[in-house]
Amino acid sequence: MATVRIPSVLRKHTDGAAKLTAEGGTVGEVLRAAAAAHPGLEDQLFDDGSVRGYINVYVDDEDIRYVSGLDSPVTPDSEVALMPAVAGGAPA
Repeated sequence: MATVRIPSVLRKHTDGAAKLTAEGGTVGEVLRAAAAAHPGLEDQLFDDGSVRGYINVYVDDEDIRYVSGLDSPVTPDSEVALMPAVAGGAPA
């Protein structure tokens, strides 16, 4: 099973777990399996079947936007990392 790294802001939906394991052959399958096991994640991760714009997803350090999106392949040894987008800051 692939490992899914959960950022601290989403851990309230995983009972505090920083890592989950989930079955699937693609990123989409893995994330949907994780969301099925932790229903609060679904609304946080998906919008009309796509990953929300403020969540960046990486498989083994590769940004899925530059691979095949939710169809990006995963193996049982893969690590899927969810990273909230960071923006803003004060001008220098």
